[in-house]
Order: sequence, then C-alpha cells, then structure tokens
Amino acid sequence: MKSIAICLVLQSLALALTLQGANSSKESFGHLVRSGTWTENWPDLSGKIEMRTVTAEVWTQAFQADLDADGQLHIPAREKPYYLDAPLVMKSGQKLIADPQAEIRLKPGTNTCMVRNEHVVGFADRPVPAETNPDTGITIEGGIWTTLANEASSNGNERGHSAKQKPVFGTHGVILLQNVRRVLVKNVTIRQSRPFGVHLANAHEFSVENITLEQQRRDGVHVNGPASDGHIRGVRGDSHDDNVALNAWEWKNYAPSHGSIERIVIEDVTGSAEGLHAANSIRLLPGVKRFSDGTTLNCGIDDITLRDITDIRDFKLYNQPNLELGRDNDASAGIGALKNIVFENLTFTRPGSIQVHANTEGLSVSKVKLLFPPPANYHLIELGPKSMTYKSGGPAAPEKWTEIFSPDLDCTVRNVSITGVRVRDSQTDLPIEQVIQVIQQKLNADYPKTTPRGGTGKGIWVR
Repeated sequence: MKSIAICLVLQSLALALTLQGANSSKESFGHLVRSGTWTENWPDLSGKIEMRTVTAEVWTQAFQADLDADGQLHIPAREKPYYLDAPLVMKSGQKLIADPQAEIRLKPGTNTCMVRNEHVVGFADRPVPAETNPDTGITIEGGIWTTLANEASSNGNERGHSAKQKPVFGTHGVILLQNVRRVLVKNVTIRQSRPFGVHLANAHEFSVENITLEQQRRDGVHVNGPASDGHIRGVRGDSHDDNVALNAWEWKNYAPSHGSIERIVIEDVTGSAEGLHAANSIRLLPGVKRFSDGTTLNCGIDDITLRDITDIRDFKLYNQPNLELGRDNDASAGIGALKNIVFENLTFTRPGSIQVHANTEGLSVSKVKLLFPPPANYHLIELGPKSMTYKSGGPAAPEKWTEIFSPDLDCTVRNVSITGVRVRDSQTDLPIEQVIQVIQQKLNADYPKTTPRGGTGKGIWVR
C-alpha cells in the first residue's frame, strides 16, 4: 500500500510539472496572440438577430506553436474566452489538456473544425486502403468548445471542414479525428455548434469519454466507417440530432470514408429530458456504398453493445437516403446489414423505440424499464420499413413532396432475444407480442390527400 501511495504522489508531481512547463511555454508564445474586432449574431429576448461588436484575442498561432514545441498544450481557465481562426493540428503522440472551464470559441466565418489530427485523408469515392499513415496516440481532454451556433445564426460556421483551403470532403466536426489509431477524447463540453461534436472516421482503438452537449445543433459523437474497437461512454445533454451515431454507410456530404464498423461499446448515455429541441436518439446506419465507378462496398455494423442508456427516445437502426442531395442522388445500394447488436439496461421515461430496418443476424434486448404508462398499441421494437412524407415546398405543393425512408425494401431479422422488458416496478416481463411489432407497408391509395405514401416492403422476423 505504501508503494502505491508513493507512486501516486510521484504521478501527481509529474502532472504538476507538466502543466507548469506548459504554462511557462505559453508565456513564451504570447507574442503570437492577436487582437481583433468583428461582429457576432445572437438572438435578443424576442428572438430577433442582434449584431454585437466583439473585440477579443485570437490564440491559434500561440496555441499551435506551444503544441509543436514539446507536443503538449495546456489551456488554463480564465474569465475571457479564447478564440481560434483555424484548426489546431495535432501530430502523433501529442496531448491537448484544457481546464474544464476554459472556453474556446471559433471566430465567426472560420467555417472549419477546431481541433484535428495531422494526416486527415479522405476516401469518399473508393474503399480505404490497408495503409493510410494514420496518426496515433493523440489525447484531447477538457475545455468548452463552441462554433457559436445559436437559434438565429451559425455565425458563418456552418461546416466543420478539415481546413480553410482544400478541405477533405465530408469532414464535419468540432473535434475531427480521421485516419487515427489509439486516440482519446475525454471530459469535453460541446456547446452551441453546428458540426458534429466529435467526428471520427477510419478510426480504430479509440475512446470517447464524458462528453457534455449543450444546445448542440448536430450529432454529439459521430463515427464513420471503417471503425473498430471503440468505446463511447458518458455522453450527456441536449443534441438536436443524434447523441451518438455509428454510420458505416453515410450521406456522401458528411463522409470522409465508408466501411464496416465493428466491436464498439456505447454506454452511460443520457439524453435531455427537458430539451424541447433534443432529438435524443442513437443511430446505427449500415448500408451498401456505390462508388462513382459503379463498384460497391458492404458497410455492415457488427458486434455493438449499447448499455446503461437513459432518456434516449429512439434507437434508429433503419435505412435512410440522403434528402439533402436528393434521395435519387445518394442512397444505399440495397438494405444494410447488422450483426450481434446487444441492448442492455435501457430506461425510457417517455415512449421510445428501437426501430430496425436492416437485415439483422442477432438482436438481443434485456433489462428495459418503461417508466411511463404504455399507450395503446405501443411496441418497444419495430421490425420493418418506415414511411414518412417530407413536404418540401409546403402543404400546397404535393408534387415536390418526397419519401424520407425506404418503404419498398424488405428486411429479415433472425436470432432475436428479448428478456426483462417491464413497466415501472413490475416483476413480470411484458409478453413478446406487446414488445415487438413486425411492419408490413401498404401503399396509401388516398395519397397525397393523406400521408404518408406507404410502400410495398415488409419486415420478416424468422422466429
């Protein structure tokens, strides 16, 4: 025990010396801090955009010089925020540690990510090759990171590009880690940002821990394939899209690469029960990528465990074409595939669902608490295609309406295990017929007077 105590003291002393060295290094690069004046758009009490003149310090060059000097950057807390006007670029083995209360802002009009690894390499139109010179051993810890997106304006920071000039196509993160191995992101707050909070792609052996989302306006943690052996835990707060997304196949405008996602654990995720705008969802998106030369790549999702999750309203395991670019321009070349998907210890404080529209081999759901009176015809699990109408052009222009999902595609689900789905303090499991609904779409003969259009696809549950 005495040797353990001595070891802990030595570790604490080493950390203190590291931070002290980082602070002294900061003083060495203070001449690189620049002051500037610009305007920011923020809503007033009535919601109207109010232009505010801001004079502040831009720390990009000073932070980058400090990081490059010894491979470590410490950002202490202070009353004023730090502004960046370009991404901080991290090499293999480097560490960025910010005080939890240090606020780092992206200057309006920068339109990039805020932190990224050095060798971001895109493979938007071909499979990722075996060797890509990945960055390894990067650590990003702490800080409040924001691109200044609010209800009224994104302040010119719509995208999380990898760079201002010639960005890698599909990059879209506040923290962007693409083409990486053995990386760690922890104890980070993402506040009012339009890009994904943490965007990973071509990432293996990664850990994302303790991420707080505050009025986040896109996904919290977003992973594109190929990816494997990852751990995502402790994601909490208000996301206006998916709190966590594993997208093996992906809409092309958000994907620097495509490929299978394997062996990921997602745990201790809590949505925002009070967040009126919160999507409160977790997405798993498999599919088949068709490249421009006509070749295809199966982008399956295998061996995923989701456990200890509360206040997530929907688990989205379904096919969804890209409406932003037009569903005919960007859709999966067939239904995607899931394998060995495990849900364990889920708590729903309001009606929620696990929606599956993928060919699935192995779906296990256990220890589920429904802390609400289930409505009539409520089912926790839905197997089969969805249909919903997006009324582009408004209610009076049905010729412009489009289908959001893929209601004409069948899916087959095998090896389903359901145990422990209970209402509040009940000691009895709900009968399987009340837990699972198998969907068979039908065409709506009254469309467009009523919606959705419906379809011809069905779910097939092999029992």
